[in-house]
Amino acid sequence: MAHEFRYVQSGDQSIRVAVEGSGPLVLMVHGFPESWYSWRHQLGPVAAAGFTAAAIDVRGYGGSSKPHPVEAYDMASMIADNQAVADALGGGKAILVGHDWGAPIVWNTAWADTRRFTAVCGMSIPHMGHGSAPMIDVARKMFTENGLFFYMVYFQDEGVAEAEFERDVRDTIRRIYFSWSGDAPEGGWPFGKKHGEPFLLGMSDPEKFPAWLTDKDIDYLVKEFEGSGFRGPLNRYRNFHRDFAAASRLAGTKITQPALFMAGNRDVGIRMFGRDPEPRMREHFADLRGFHMIPGAGHWNQQEKPAETNRLLLDWLNGL
Repeated sequence: MAHEFRYVQSGDQSIRVAVEGSGPLVLMVHGFPESWYSWRHQLGPVAAAGFTAAAIDVRGYGGSSKPHPVEAYDMASMIADNQAVADALGGGKAILVGHDWGAPIVWNTAWADTRRFTAVCGMSIPHMGHGSAPMIDVARKMFTENGLFFYMVYFQDEGVAEAEFERDVRDTIRRIYFSWSGDAPEGGWPFGKKHGEPFLLGMSDPEKFPAWLTDKDIDYLVKEFEGSGFRGPLNRYRNFHRDFAAASRLAGTKITQPALFMAGNRDVGIRMFGRDPEPRMREHFADLRGFHMIPGAGHWNQQEKPAETNRLLLDWLNGL
């Protein structure tokens, strides 16, 4: 069964959703710089298992609305979009699955709304509670004050990263997807870069891309970002202080729904959290049913290793 696109109204914004199957709603939320298309290998298997598989374009991406203001991309807005999709397509209930930025989005959505969201799976980025300070302040202290590059800091100035990425969208997509994959050489980006250097510096573009991302896949992503630009996706990184303040009411509480985590064992995302993140993560969950590292996968585990990702995801879904 092929997916169909549905459009869900969330306040004054429209969210495009790729939908396949019927049954309880499994709402999939992508990260940066991605698309509903990141879940192309999951939609069919999840639908075949008896669920409504739904993959959104996060606001700012693809076929969803692209508001201009930075504050339109705060976590409260992301949560509201997920709530609108759950109400429209799931009768007010949904299971959440998120990757990269989609992981903090679904963790926070489940954390904030236990009535609508019955279970939550995150990939690449673990949930570590509220924290003592906004992530961007921690990054500036660790990296910027020591003269080192950190991508979240680089993204703060409006228009800078947009100009770099939009200069040649195909080159941007190829370099980011390869450099964050399990096929990239060890010790590559972003290690050793200096504060003020451009994002793409040091990222390689292989002559032939690994088989998990075909020319057709790259063409689709290029078309999406040539249409949307990068301002909306980058605005998500410009809301750390708003998000921190909003989440303060949940400080000290746990995510109570059945949860699952997975990442590639070569993922640059999980590496940001240091050694042995699992025990620290478990402190913030009442029912974390699995913490899995997928051998050979980099940052894009659901695309690089779809069979392994789907097995873990479906085992968890079927056990709910």
